[in-house]
Amino acid sequence: MYASVGDRLIVHSDRVGGPVRDGEIIQVRHADGSPPYVVRWSDNGHESVFFPGPDAEVHHFQPGLAPDPGDDAG
Repeated sequence: MYASVGDRLIVHSDRVGGPVRDGEIIQVRHADGSPPYVVRWSDNGHESVFFPGPDAEVHHFQPGLAPDPGDDAG
């Protein structure tokens, strides 16, 4: 897994129907983009160092592209 500042980290629940957590990657500690990451979580604004597991994925930020207004994923 590799990420850059501004990417979105999505963490899926380990239970069916469980909550999905997401946050913005605000710091990448390695030049190659590997974990750990400092993440600002969208549900409470808390910032933490996070080592993603197999239930996590990165949505890469693409400058200049606005989200599709019809896209519920935001």
